[in-house]
Amino acid sequence: MEQKLLHTYLAGNASAHEKKKIVEWLNAKEENMQEFLALRNLYDITLWHEEELTVLSPAPLLSSKKSKIYRQVLELSKIAAIILITFSCMKYFYFSDLKETTTMQTVYVPSGQRSKITLADGTEVWLNAKTTFTFPNHFSNNSREVLLDGEGYFDVVHNEKKPFIVKTQYYDIHVLGTKFNVSAYSHTSSFETSLLSGLIEVISCTGNERIRLYPHQKVFLKNNRLNHSNIGNYDYFLWKDGIISFEDETVREILDKLQLYYDIQIIIKNKSILSDRYTGKFRTKDGIEHIMKVLQLNKRFTYEKVEETNTLIIR
Repeated sequence: MEQKLLHTYLAGNASAHEKKKIVEWLNAKEENMQEFLALRNLYDITLWHEEELTVLSPAPLLSSKKSKIYRQVLELSKIAAIILITFSCMKYFYFSDLKETTTMQTVYVPSGQRSKITLADGTEVWLNAKTTFTFPNHFSNNSREVLLDGEGYFDVVHNEKKPFIVKTQYYDIHVLGTKFNVSAYSHTSSFETSLLSGLIEVISCTGNERIRLYPHQKVFLKNNRLNHSNIGNYDYFLWKDGIISFEDETVREILDKLQLYYDIQIIIKNKSILSDRYTGKFRTKDGIEHIMKVLQLNKRFTYEKVEETNTLIIR
């Protein structure tokens, strides 16, 4: 992959055709994803130890030491699936107890991809496709607050004196130290949080709703109110390892997720298949057409992918 093209993508100036070329290269083989993970780790190291360094900055403006790190980033940029933006203030969201010198970082994960980052306190976060995640380069003395628009899996380092808070469009998740999954895309009305270990509390932005979750429970939004139940499908969380898992889900539910993961519009002409249910696992990198071919084995339908409009039509 050309370094110039990768740098263009990092700068946010890549065309739709160039973005597609990069994603196709990433999906070509497993080694490319491993290089991606290595690049993410290098990004993290650079952010925590070189706060003034931004991968979007021109190399001539950097010091000799920073220029060396910058070149290392570019050399490892065999893929460029993540855009990292650095800014010093939040225009739309307020993070309490943050000093003026705190630098906010925003990571965006494109469709069909995933990413793992490590925060300043050691907390590990896996981000799913089409997710935007905002976090500080260091946490304040009183709290640890991050902002999520999309889906993330958190392994939070325990600190009783400094609660960890994940802020979403509708609800905040308050944590001491635990493992949990959050799905909260702002362009949809859905919200779901699943707790694997520890203890969390889900609180509405207005404070009118408050639910405490214990291990193996989940809470979800239905009819504009929070409901909770036990976790049914633990394989679902394999998404952080590049596995899409469906368990007794309708075709409608599956197609909704595929549109999200692969950033494609699906037009359904054959309505008769929507209530059919499927159980199965797929590798994200195999692509949406592989999944469609597997679904065809149990139910006869045809589909057409229109590249020009990024549309998949099911008949």
